[in-house]
Amino acid sequence: MSEYLLSLKAICRTYQSGEGALTVLNGAALTLAPGEIVALVAPSGSGKSTLLHLAGLLEKPDAGSVIINGQNAGDLNDTGRTALRLKHVGFVYQFHHLLAEFTALENISVPQMIAGVPQSRANQRSLELLEKFGLGPRASHLPGKLSGGEKQRVAIARALANNPSLLLADEPTGNLDVATANIVFEELLHVVRSENTAALIATHNPDLAARMDRQITLRDGRLV
Repeated sequence: MSEYLLSLKAICRTYQSGEGALTVLNGAALTLAPGEIVALVAPSGSGKSTLLHLAGLLEKPDAGSVIINGQNAGDLNDTGRTALRLKHVGFVYQFHHLLAEFTALENISVPQMIAGVPQSRANQRSLELLEKFGLGPRASHLPGKLSGGEKQRVAIARALANNPSLLLADEPTGNLDVATANIVFEELLHVVRSENTAALIATHNPDLAARMDRQITLRDGRLV
């Protein structure tokens, strides 16, 4: 394994619109070690989501390098990038995006089975994660029968289901009330640490950010 799970080097990203060019990232750089949990704290519109999408290989930078576990994504074709993302990256969004027709357990098992894990083993892993998030008794419930906090726990468990070495989270508790957000976030940190997963977590909440190993912010397109 590389010394760093994630390395971003001189990342640049500019979007074209009817009003002209908008440079969101301009030489952004970051290293993230295995097991390290880093808070990304920056105002809306500063480029947090763009940075996470680039780190998770959902977008390509205009310039610079995204290196995951020693592999430069720029050296890969689309198939290779997809394989690298599926092997190493889990993503959590602000909204849970659960499949309404599947139970909590099934929502976590499906990504594993797509990756080739036998159903029995996938279900076992799913139940273990649900229990870690205090949701063992809710395994057979459809999303419509779960609270907002429970749905987001399931979404986080789904992101961790394939044992990613890197977790990227974009305001994972931003859609929850303060009390629920605190509970879900504590469980997220506990499980991520127990799985020794590197994590980059965007949040507006300074109290949540203070619980992580270190904090970074975006300023003029760079990470500081």
